Amino acid sequence: MLQQAQLEKRDPFEIARRYEEKFHQDLAKINILPADSYPRASETIDLMLQTIAELISSGHAYTTDLGSVYFDARSFQSYGAISGNKLDSLKPGHRYEYSDEGDKRFHADWALWKSAGNRTEMVWDSPWGKGFPGWHIECTAMSLDLLEKRIDLHVGGIDLRFPHHENERAQSNSIIGHEAVKLWVHGEHLLFEGRKMSKSAGNVVLVQHLIDRGLDTLALRLSLLENRYRSQMDLTWEGLEAANSTLKRWRTNMAAWGDDEKRLEDHEILSAIERDIDTPRVLLRLRAIEKDASVPNNVKRAIFLYADSLLGLDLNRKLEVRALSPDQEELLQKRAQARSDKNWKESDRLRDLLAEDGIAINDGPDGQSWSWS
Repeated sequence: MLQQAQLEKRDPFEIARRYEEKFHQDLAKINILPADSYPRASETIDLMLQTIAELISSGHAYTTDLGSVYFDARSFQSYGAISGNKLDSLKPGHRYEYSDEGDKRFHADWALWKSAGNRTEMVWDSPWGKGFPGWHIECTAMSLDLLEKRIDLHVGGIDLRFPHHENERAQSNSIIGHEAVKLWVHGEHLLFEGRKMSKSAGNVVLVQHLIDRGLDTLALRLSLLENRYRSQMDLTWEGLEAANSTLKRWRTNMAAWGDDEKRLEDHEILSAIERDIDTPRVLLRLRAIEKDASVPNNVKRAIFLYADSLLGLDLNRKLEVRALSPDQEELLQKRAQARSDKNWKESDRLRDLLAEDGIAINDGPDGQSWSWS
């Protein structure tokens, strides 16, 4: 945050609020319900200081002459239970977080509070001197407080498993004396077009980029649901466009299947969710139901409504009906005539003109059809 503040010559808290606002806007666009609370570390310093003091008092942390506080990794016997990284196999010399940690007792100890040193921004007063909190203590202090020392489900990317979640577990359990988290769930890395997404690679895709391409933002949600969360995901524009088409088709079908709002629980769908959130299997089930002529339309609709209560794809959304302008209707008629005359060059030219207006053409055995793209 401080590096970005220097680049933009702006206050770091102003930058934080700007990204926070964009984060909430994007969450809404992909149909993620808001949480009850969004705590800010910078507004919870007193709670962190209290938590650090408890760890010092219980012998799990120690202070240094330079004004820092470290967690004593060797004081927590089951360290490594999440990641498999045992203390005796962690090699000295590895840079875990900061480059100026020569005052800690053991190489795998980590900072709960760092002395400010020459740093002048984003620092706070503490019993140990002016400084700033370590990364891991923020999560421990805020989660134990807001969730009443019981976390049923703790999620995060696989890259957070070590050292962040491992250290967080050690801190939290040391404070309350038992397992704070009932279940840890880690998602695998996300690729785009076969490469890791990064600014340096120039392949960062934002939710706004989908909007700019005329795609439904929930096409991203559907694309992610096509993968197991434990498996590495490789998003592509082709895949996002296919997901967008699927959403259109399902919403069209939902309208054609009636208007009953009744939901019908489907055992296979529920079983897939209960079996480690197997969303790809849920989607396979929906595609099978969609094509099954033996399933009545009202039953299809009820099952899709039930599935959507789990998937959040807004499948019951009414499709926007847009009328063609007289000029667009004329272009469609001319193109149909061009195809009838086997004038393929003219047919392609008219197709491109219609595409500029957002009209997608599909040529099938029954002739020309169109849809808004």
